[in-house]
Amino acid sequence: MKWNEAVLSLKSYQPGKSTDEVKKMYGLEKIVKLASNENPFGCSEKVKDSIKNASHSFAIYPDGYATSLREAVAIHTGVKETQLIFGNGSDENIQIISRSLLGAGKNTVMATGTFSQYRHNATLEGAEIREVPHIDGAHDLEGMLNAIDENTSVIWICTPNNPTGKYIPEPELIAFLEKVPEDVLVVLDEAYSEYAVAEDYPRTNQWINKYKNLIILRTFSKIYGLASFRVGYGLADEDIIQKLDPSREPFNVNTFGQKIAVVALEDQAFIEKCRTENQKGLQQYYEFCESENLSYYPSQGNFIFIHFNHDADAVFQFLLERGYIARSGKSFGFPNSVRVTIGSTEENEGMIRAIKSFLTEVSLPSNSIH
Repeated sequence: MKWNEAVLSLKSYQPGKSTDEVKKMYGLEKIVKLASNENPFGCSEKVKDSIKNASHSFAIYPDGYATSLREAVAIHTGVKETQLIFGNGSDENIQIISRSLLGAGKNTVMATGTFSQYRHNATLEGAEIREVPHIDGAHDLEGMLNAIDENTSVIWICTPNNPTGKYIPEPELIAFLEKVPEDVLVVLDEAYSEYAVAEDYPRTNQWINKYKNLIILRTFSKIYGLASFRVGYGLADEDIIQKLDPSREPFNVNTFGQKIAVVALEDQAFIEKCRTENQKGLQQYYEFCESENLSYYPSQGNFIFIHFNHDADAVFQFLLERGYIARSGKSFGFPNSVRVTIGSTEENEGMIRAIKSFLTEVSLPSNSIH
């Protein structure tokens, strides 16, 4: 077989273990999965009612233009319908961008310790990858600017950043965009933006009218609780959308996903509830980490990145065997850190008890920097 070298150099994406898998492995009756940044409160009741009453024909292809969803998202975001592109989750939009702009002889700039699919897709396209080390969990914007040259095609910015939860304040992000060359696409991945409550967290919808080299990615997988339906979208200048669209698979967003995403947008009271509960959950972890002298990154996402003076895989395994699934930081380049999704109050309490048991068992030295 004449495989592309890039394919042979990569491993498949490794999702977190399923609850059924963990139950069987360790003989457990109850599993709390806090590994994939899913919404612990599920989705809107209006969405559930919509699914129960669905009467779509399974034999008919989805609307390839996502007309109804396009109209709803345009109204929700205040942009034109022609400034939107839809994907099978944000993952596909990342793939579309990479397919359209990256290749041999081009390079792409990203942070270390960020969403893995930026690097994965760049590798597949044969582009040079320039990773700029983070500064205390945050993007080094100046370092990223310095990494740009005449062959740079795409810059990836994740804010709030996965896995650290750090965000880029509005003044810093604007200053960065002002310095990026106009022929370099800036991808602003805002998968967790609806969770952000910081006063200086940028609200970027209208920025696409000023910065013609900017695309903003959003998803229905996180706060909207529709991860299994795979619906994501991008906002950008019409010229960018027109050039990206040929790389999009036809009928890429399924009929159910399109329909229920429209319903989900209508229930903003649910979104506000989830945002409020997420802040309560973060506070639970902050107080616990402070009491145990554990360092962590304050987060604007629905997860917290906790640092242990111990191997991250060992922490992960300890929690797993007790029915709590977290995410080891090793895959992100953080060998001693663990990412924990914020759950319900009860789930958070259980995870905290499990972490406390680990700390007691291994008698970790204190680490009070945060």
